[in-house]
Amino acid sequence: MILSYASQRDYDAMAGKPGAADESPWQPEDFAAMGAFMADFNRELEEAGELVETRALDAPVHTRRVGGAAGVVTDGPYAETQEVLAGYWIVECDSFDRATQIALRLGKCPAPPAVAASAYADVRPIVESSSELGF
Repeated sequence: MILSYASQRDYDAMAGKPGAADESPWQPEDFAAMGAFMADFNRELEEAGELVETRALDAPVHTRRVGGAAGVVTDGPYAETQEVLAGYWIVECDSFDRATQIALRLGKCPAPPAVAASAYADVRPIVESSSELGF
């Protein structure tokens, strides 16, 4: 699974809302270029037979965290962390190295320079059963 991350500030910037004084929000052409890149990226993975599923996730302000024995429900975003899961790709490929190569291609996604400089993705194997966890 390839996981990408963003913060509420990132979502606000993509929507054109002003952020910190030293940041400029995404311009419509930035967002369009990112969308075109992602569409091509996904199409290429699908054509290669490596894409299983991909989804983008809505902004953290539209999130609820549920937990604990008392069933506590908290609306997001959360003070504990700035970055949240923004989207994911499940790929089926020959190796962990191949999945890493695929994720590295995300570094070519068009974005304002400050966004591109701090963007990252995680690559994590998906396990089908507890016996695969390696404990």
